[in-house]
Amino acid sequence: MVKVNFTKMVGAGNDFAVIDSGLKGLNALAKRLCDRKTGIGADGMLVLEKSKIADFRMCIFNANGSEAEMCGNGLRCAILYVKTYGRVSAQAHKGISKRFKVETKAGLYDGEITAKDRVKIKMEEPRDLKLDFPINVNGREIKANFINTGVPHTVVFVEGLDKINVDSIGSQIRYHDEFKPKGSNVNFVETIDNSNIKIRTYERGVEGETLACGTGSVASAIISRVKGEAPNHLLRSGTGHGLRVKVNVHTKGGVLKVEFDNIKNKIKNVYLEGEAKIVFQGGIYV
Repeated sequence: MVKVNFTKMVGAGNDFAVIDSGLKGLNALAKRLCDRKTGIGADGMLVLEKSKIADFRMCIFNANGSEAEMCGNGLRCAILYVKTYGRVSAQAHKGISKRFKVETKAGLYDGEITAKDRVKIKMEEPRDLKLDFPINVNGREIKANFINTGVPHTVVFVEGLDKINVDSIGSQIRYHDEFKPKGSNVNFVETIDNSNIKIRTYERGVEGETLACGTGSVASAIISRVKGEAPNHLLRSGTGHGLRVKVNVHTKGGVLKVEFDNIKNKIKNVYLEGEAKIVFQGGIYV
């Protein structure tokens, strides 16, 4: 039996068990730690390692043990962790740096501490955008939208969001033939007003609804703007060649802020900002 030290963190409702590197069998360990009845309880496990090309490397394991390419709220938590404890990173010592470069399976990401318990990260430019295509769910045709914001996301606009059976419908879309072999996260979106949208998310790997999703919030905000569902607060970008878009994304776990440039219908300079917190530390025997 081995004792594993961990830090429990929450980013706008997504919760994570954060551990340092050096352990084997990470897939099985993630399932053990993330179990809400026999473990710590979390949406995912973050493993922080040294990196030759960044301040540190973050590996993300879902609650079912699968490894994810990227996690927006997980990345924000990891940055706060390194800022607070000064581990892993040789360049970013405790209490000194507020800016970090992080290596992930999806690529390099920049992030910074903007205020106490608030972290802002620059996302990669989205790809594979596909709008308003039909898929059959429960014998009913619905219009879906797809975008990859580091991980694949399907966005469906609805009315009466609070009444949607996210687990049931989300599961069917997540495993739909349209998104094989990797599957897709699923975001159900309702427009509140010109500056705000509300979402609920079924997360691949957790295999159920989570209180928030960073990459899903980014996906939903971008598609809302592209489709014109949320005209929102627009500012002329500094380049003068496009529009700076800001969207408040209301999740069950809190509000995440998404902003980006829409330059001739090309999405660039995408940022995600929100709250991150250290909840508690401890050890678990596995």
